[in-house]
Amino acid sequence: MSYADLMVVVLLITALIILIVAVMMFNLIKLYANGTLNTLPFPNADERERQRLAAAAEAALITPKVPLFNRLMGLKPLSEEHELVMEHTFDGIAELDNPTPRWFMVLFYGSIIFAAGYLLHYEVLGSGKNQEQEYVAELEQAARDKEAFLLNPANAASAVNENNIEQSKDAVIIQSGAALYANRCTPCHGAAGEGIVGPNLTDEFWLHGGGVKDVFKVIKYGVPEKGMVAWEKSLSAQQIADITNYVLSLQGSKPANAKAPQGDKQP
Repeated sequence: MSYADLMVVVLLITALIILIVAVMMFNLIKLYANGTLNTLPFPNADERERQRLAAAAEAALITPKVPLFNRLMGLKPLSEEHELVMEHTFDGIAELDNPTPRWFMVLFYGSIIFAAGYLLHYEVLGSGKNQEQEYVAELEQAARDKEAFLLNPANAASAVNENNIEQSKDAVIIQSGAALYANRCTPCHGAAGEGIVGPNLTDEFWLHGGGVKDVFKVIKYGVPEKGMVAWEKSLSAQQIADITNYVLSLQGSKPANAKAPQGDKQP
């Protein structure tokens, strides 16, 4: 903040203080003037009594203001509790016939009206969807949204999926898949795909199918019951496709210490 800005702020604060002091002085002068101009002699006993009676009569005409809390709770002031006393007493103790609070009655009757409307909407007229129908509708909408997403040219990098992927032997794709494989797949499948915890990826035997779509699907969704994690949350569709093409490129490479075949032989 520059010096000029600081001075503006100081002047504004000073002006505000002067304004507040001026308003206070004006109110003080006004109060003093009213006290000076409207001096009244002390009333005698009769005048005081007349004033008291007039004030009482005026107060009787004023309807007492019932607090909002009392209105919501359906309560009456202490001065009117005698109207609620029930006829029977026990050991000189009287019982008050307090009504049910209004807010409770509103909720009670409101719940009845809501239940009737709910029954008509979902069970009688059938105009509302139940949970199963909503679930099916959301699945259908998700499928339509997915299709629209994949058809959008702007989403070309994510357009590939397990239904439309095709095997590629492009060197750039294979190289990209090899780098991704080295960072994520070697702990289970080995650096050359020979298999460690996971199966051997270089032979003709596959546990879940050896086609390009099968391999893509396994990488994307995983096989949790066998320890294969799903990579769809941490890898893009294109990255999964690159790994898929790299894995298929390992066929017949016959690495050292290859794990024994598992699964079914694929043509």
